Amino acid sequence: MSERTAYRVCPLCEAGCGLEIAVSENGVEKIRGNRQHPMSKGFCCPKGIALKQLHEDPDRLRPPMIRENGQFRAASWDEALSLVERKLADIRQTHGNDAVAVYLGNPNTHTMAGGLFIRPLIKALRTKNFYTASTVDQMPKMAACGLLYGSPMRIPIPDIDHTDLFVVFGANPFVSNGSLMTAPDMPGRIRALQERGGKMIVIDPLRTRTAQAADRHLFIRPGTDVYMLLAMVNRLFAEGLVNTGHLETFIDDVQALRETVAPFTPEAAARMCGIEADAIVQLTREIAAAKKCAVYGRMGTSTVRYGTVSSWLVEVINILTGNLDRQGGTGFCRPAHVPDGSIPKGYSVGRWRSRVSQAAEVSGELPVAVLSEEMETPGKGQIRALLTVAGNPVLAIPESDRLDAALAGLDFMISVDYYINETTRQADVILPPASILCHGHYDFFFHALAVRNFACYSPPVFEKGADEKDKWEIMANLALIAAGKGSDASPERLEEKMLDDLAAGVIKAMGGEEKSGVKKEMLIAPLSGNKGPERLLDFLLRIGPYGDGFGMKPDGINFKTLTKNPHGIDFGPLKPMIKHALANPDGKIHLFPEDMTPDLEELRQAIEGTGGEPGRYLLIGRRHLRTNNSWMHNIEALSANNPCTLLMHPDDAGRLELENGDSAQITSDVATIAAPVEITDAIMPGVVSLPHGWGHDKDGIQLSVAGKNSGVNTNRLTPAVTERIAGTAVLNGIPVTVASAAE
Repeated sequence: MSERTAYRVCPLCEAGCGLEIAVSENGVEKIRGNRQHPMSKGFCCPKGIALKQLHEDPDRLRPPMIRENGQFRAASWDEALSLVERKLADIRQTHGNDAVAVYLGNPNTHTMAGGLFIRPLIKALRTKNFYTASTVDQMPKMAACGLLYGSPMRIPIPDIDHTDLFVVFGANPFVSNGSLMTAPDMPGRIRALQERGGKMIVIDPLRTRTAQAADRHLFIRPGTDVYMLLAMVNRLFAEGLVNTGHLETFIDDVQALRETVAPFTPEAAARMCGIEADAIVQLTREIAAAKKCAVYGRMGTSTVRYGTVSSWLVEVINILTGNLDRQGGTGFCRPAHVPDGSIPKGYSVGRWRSRVSQAAEVSGELPVAVLSEEMETPGKGQIRALLTVAGNPVLAIPESDRLDAALAGLDFMISVDYYINETTRQADVILPPASILCHGHYDFFFHALAVRNFACYSPPVFEKGADEKDKWEIMANLALIAAGKGSDASPERLEEKMLDDLAAGVIKAMGGEEKSGVKKEMLIAPLSGNKGPERLLDFLLRIGPYGDGFGMKPDGINFKTLTKNPHGIDFGPLKPMIKHALANPDGKIHLFPEDMTPDLEELRQAIEGTGGEPGRYLLIGRRHLRTNNSWMHNIEALSANNPCTLLMHPDDAGRLELENGDSAQITSDVATIAAPVEITDAIMPGVVSLPHGWGHDKDGIQLSVAGKNSGVNTNRLTPAVTERIAGTAVLNGIPVTVASAAE
């Protein structure tokens, strides 16, 4: 049996580990880590190995599906797209563009189609009702960086490979492999840090796998990181530990910040967060004294009531200690596909608001927690049609039972998805892309968030079937339908328009066609790669920071260069680039954005509180290494050993007379669910934990593996409460009561 080896970057989480895939005429024979990949060096987690099962999953949809009389039937692409065209036109003509909403799930960021073809689709739909999973997890980080640095895409990345001290708030990179921090083999990187004499300190209410490997772990009450961070900034000023170094000329508002944090003493923070004042002071001094330090915060600092303030304070500490934009601190990526100076300058929130609760727009989208009310509430602008793309909001967003009911009341729903899951079971049309292994891959999002400057392209492992469509083709079809070009318009038509626009922009930057002597054809003709994402990628690489400039820089790269380097190209570690990175029009870091003021006043008034509610527990989420939210639970190798249990501290379980395996009833302000108990001293007393993304128990799903190990949906308990600035759902620190379900 003849075999060949295909090299692929894993698209199942942010790490982007390199894979080596043995392929025969029978399909995938074996997958293992690619030792020649410069970033992962042979490391990969179980998700990458399971790509074989995902590719071969019999539940994965192949042809389009149309729902009639409550049942799905296979359809041709022509029939499915014609139905989409007809129904969308009717709804938009009758009720307006805002009657159509779009929801994007996390997997979009792991595809070339998601990086290139979403924007033309949203532009063509002309709707303000645009929602994504970003307001379920990461928007506070994006908003904080936008307000500080001028763009939500300017997110500093910990230089984990060179730091001496890595301080982690509410993150578990051993399991996530980095979140807004692309870092394959985080366990290996942390071992290397410790072997060179450095250390890692983790602040988390759960002793996660990351915390187990830490040199020190501090338990903290969920949602109170903000008080600890404010106290640390207070100490930096009070003890004269501020040393901004090379950043001094780029910073404003330092005195205003000093005055604002004055009331937030370590003693006040200790009452709120459960960490002793002396420990807060000690950590602050260690950060200030370290030659190279990177402070990093993620889910625990984002998905809470003051997520944007917490995310801002993480950045503030890195800035005030001079660790931003320096080796071993945090730095900005310079991805190969983003031309220098191309990121729009200036950032604000609230350019428009939602119809019902007046929730503010942030980074071009509305908070997904308000999606249900926009469907339920009659009147002009009511959402009557929904397009979901690689998303499962029935499991992912707050008050999910409410959303499920709202979906049932829509006039029309389209889903671009592989499966009939808890959300897509209500769709009228499902448009399934070809297998992940049948399309090329380049990480448009995560190359911009990596711990090193790096680029890699993975060609398709297999040809897609004659009756299958790549995801980019589906997204292009939908954009062309929305633009009035018809369901039979060729996807290449949109690609050509996008290339024309790119070429026009370059020529304009060169002073125009007459001055430069450059015509569009001269830029488009040399492009290589298949029609679609590859040619667009080639154009962006050529004008990027390492590009060949269409022949003007002979040593530069283009798409062919990447294809000749199947393991990727390492452009080196993050380098200081603060002058080029800042996107505020005045070229400054806006250290104390005025958007923070109302929340800081609330926090000042709250510091005299006790920090807890008697008789109630605080519910937090958690993640398993073998899953990424809900989208891998139909793969037996990934879901079989992932228990959907309620973690409880032994003292709490004993007080409630609960034992391992007992069914516990968990009640929030909006719902009650039950889950088996798992007793462990790895969780802080007064805190309980359920994993995110489970609850595969809805009628009508077609997930044979996930249905056998359904688990419970923690978002049934989550109220539709949003963080004020970024609108992110408050998923952590939910007050609940716990009792024996038997009682």
